[in-house]
Amino acid sequence: MGSSYGFVTFACWKLAERAWRNIRSPLRALPGPKGASWIYGNSKEIYSVENPILHEQWVKEYGTTLKYKGLFYSDILFTMDTRALNYVITHNSDYQKPSQLQYLLGRVLGQGVLIVEGAQHRQQRRIMNPAFGPAQIRALTDIFFSKSIKLRDIWSTMTVASEDAAGVDVMPWLSRMTLDVIGLAGFNYEFDALNANEEPNELNQAFSVIFSATRKMSVLPMLKAWIPLLRWIPSERDRQIDAAQKTMGRIGHQLLRDAKAAAMSSCSVEKGSSFEKSGLQGRDLLSLLVRANMATDIPENQRISDEDVLAQVPTFLAAGHETTSTARTWALYALCLCPDIQTKLRRELWTVETETPSMDELVALPYLDAVLRETLRMHAPLPSTVRIAMKDDVLPLNTPFTDRYGVAHDGIKVSKGDQIFIPMLAINRSEAIWGLDAKEFNPDRWLLPPDRASQVPGVWGHLLTFLGGPRSCIAYRFALVEMKALLFTLVRAFEFELAVPASDIGKKSRIVQRPILRSDPENKNQLPLLVRPYRKTSGLS
Repeated sequence: MGSSYGFVTFACWKLAERAWRNIRSPLRALPGPKGASWIYGNSKEIYSVENPILHEQWVKEYGTTLKYKGLFYSDILFTMDTRALNYVITHNSDYQKPSQLQYLLGRVLGQGVLIVEGAQHRQQRRIMNPAFGPAQIRALTDIFFSKSIKLRDIWSTMTVASEDAAGVDVMPWLSRMTLDVIGLAGFNYEFDALNANEEPNELNQAFSVIFSATRKMSVLPMLKAWIPLLRWIPSERDRQIDAAQKTMGRIGHQLLRDAKAAAMSSCSVEKGSSFEKSGLQGRDLLSLLVRANMATDIPENQRISDEDVLAQVPTFLAAGHETTSTARTWALYALCLCPDIQTKLRRELWTVETETPSMDELVALPYLDAVLRETLRMHAPLPSTVRIAMKDDVLPLNTPFTDRYGVAHDGIKVSKGDQIFIPMLAINRSEAIWGLDAKEFNPDRWLLPPDRASQVPGVWGHLLTFLGGPRSCIAYRFALVEMKALLFTLVRAFEFELAVPASDIGKKSRIVQRPILRSDPENKNQLPLLVRPYRKTSGLS
């Protein structure tokens, strides 16, 4: 009874606060839909359909710059204008993650580079950047292939047992493979997740708790995000997360000590008593990060603490695991829908004589690159993000908009505290940018991308999939090479087709968007495929 009364009181206070803000906000003049609920605004409508269908409908009705209602009827700015979006994501000090989102993500991921803002983010990023350079990713390519081949061999055994095509829910298998890659390439730790006969090890179990927490969101964590006083109230979810983080912290400290010892040992053997940041070498990202942080050619005030180094471990795990495994799931889905594209890709892959090409050989395969680009355009794992204005400002525009009163504007005024929605997937699927076939899977479009695509402010591929600006995905090269290695291995070995009608497969967004079966009342994340061994013929068909 008391908690219900508290929620009602809080809701009334937030509604009054938002109403006053909306009256004073310059966003009040923007066109847009009416809120369906005083508490949820348009949020339930958005989550009831596949992302970004509703936003695309609003653009057709209200234009490329509009507002809609968020939680507690707050005004949220939505724009498809690439100049305005570029301004927001490149001025990252003026447009940051909302404090509520920082709390929710930080609670499960810690204070790693994905969460922190301002000077702390710049310091962490500066130290981490060298670990994600092309030379460093090149050295990790054999790990990507070793785990891809292990998954291939497991599926091959399954097809032998079924005597032809095996029915496989590929999603959990791709998740396990990604976890094994992140463990070894991230911090030289063997999860052995692909060995389904073994009990999960201690770190695997701890990560599973963190992993589940990012997928499930109940009312209490949301209230804690909005009301800091409620964070003192313990819950079973909090206890599970705390226990998992304690385990991860203990193992992480040991991994950190090992990485430091290895760095010092190699330093004394190879270069005497010091080494420089520019000469980084290492087998895993944590070792590279430790070496960069210990380098003698960086000022002491630019080094990050052991706590900041350890904060990257859950970031590596959750961020790298969730997005990459989901992207590869969607790649196989797209190839199932387009068997001619699957055949064309396989034909290119078989022109490579080895099953473990180098990173440079992978990068040199144009159709594999086109298929991956098109997958990440059509099926960006993270469909959107949000920023909050830290000061009053005006966003520049490519295309003026007309407000509700018929007045034209060549900029968007925002007030401190206003939220700006970054429509990553909607931009990737925009017909104004990609043409009338923007919602079709067509890798050939990358042979000659449209000129308008150059206006998309992404860090890679004229896409917003990895965002852009100072907060772009630091590990995008890692993700791209890992995904190419897996597709190379699996598409050479197998033919894939859907095990259910295509109309039964939908998308469900919980931070990242994953496939579900519409016929499944539990909406479980899954992608059932028929996996058939590919038998190479002389004609290479």
